[in-house]
Amino acid sequence: MQTFDTIVLGAGAAGMMAAAEAGRRGRSVLVVDHAKAAGEKIRISGGGRCNFTNTGTNPKRFLSQNPAFCISALKRYTAEDFVGLVERHGIAYHEKTLGQLFCDGSSRQIVDMLLAEMRQGGAELALGTAIGGIERNEDGFVVALSGQREGRVLGRSLIVATGGKSIPKMGATGIGYEIARQFGLRLTETRPALVPLTLDPASLEALTPLSGVAVDAEVAHGKTRFPEALLFTHRGLSGPAMLQISSYWREGDEIAVRLRPDIDAMAVLKSARAANGRQAVQTALSAILPKRLAQTVAERAAGAAPARTLAEHSDKQLARVAAAVSDWRFRPAGSEGYRTAEVTLGGVDTRDLDGRTMQAKTVPGLFFVGEVVDVTGWLGGYNFQWAWSSGWCAGQAA
Repeated sequence: MQTFDTIVLGAGAAGMMAAAEAGRRGRSVLVVDHAKAAGEKIRISGGGRCNFTNTGTNPKRFLSQNPAFCISALKRYTAEDFVGLVERHGIAYHEKTLGQLFCDGSSRQIVDMLLAEMRQGGAELALGTAIGGIERNEDGFVVALSGQREGRVLGRSLIVATGGKSIPKMGATGIGYEIARQFGLRLTETRPALVPLTLDPASLEALTPLSGVAVDAEVAHGKTRFPEALLFTHRGLSGPAMLQISSYWREGDEIAVRLRPDIDAMAVLKSARAANGRQAVQTALSAILPKRLAQTVAERAAGAAPARTLAEHSDKQLARVAAAVSDWRFRPAGSEGYRTAEVTLGGVDTRDLDGRTMQAKTVPGLFFVGEVVDVTGWLGGYNFQWAWSSGWCAGQAA
């Protein structure tokens, strides 16, 4: 039975980072993944350009039952540290809105960079290899493998970087949670996050004509607000703003939407009425909203008759129209689920992990990193940064 200092389960962002760092420290490393290629979620991310981190990374932009848990890892390995690695590999990148950093070229460059870092550290990669079972003895962890690499291997330490349940077509499974349970670690509730939300049939029918329409909006759940783009779909609502708020929303909760938060809708309507009172409400609204959305808002606004002119509307009636723009409230029917969710919320309970090393407190040598842990970032490169930071921390200790 071949023995390694460190076995890493999962060749995704966190797993490859952990393997590279462990190898850099002179550890013998084996990385195992059932997929045919490493870093598949990296490859498809950011429209194929990989939003690999965010310059605004800070612990307040991560969700967890213990919000302070991520502080240590994010401080030990920062967004600036990863950008430095990207630059050392000569990968050109650019900043989009809100601190998001993307490759100028293909996201494959990030995968290749991590593979190169692993090779430099001497890490061995076994793809197309499934995990059959794990046992612990006095020497470490015995992992049974099948597929491209058959047999049993021993790791003095074991890093679980198997991800969450999101995007099952990419091979996501819940095996990391099963391993945590096997060794007595607690789990928090898991649910899809950064996911489009769906509408009930009646609401969906009314909004079906808007499928494909996008608009700037501020979407709120309680005191949490995100001013980004909103997209109407044939199932409900998506776009960055809706994906962001989905991590906070729970079934039965109300969501408030302010369309075009940069504009005073009432002022626009009054100005349009003064300039040309003969125009219809939706005509005036189309100056600030996409045409189809302007028509729908006008039709649904309480007391507003789209066929009537602006001159026939009192200030009170115009205020109702403006409220339909700036204070639209609805209750989603649900979400599109793990099929389209970018990440999984919840996971291995951080109370059972050391925040500095990601090691299980009661199981020496066992580490959990990345999405499998109950730490979930905002949309915009934060979850990749958590993968880099947590993977680096484990790689320094395993």
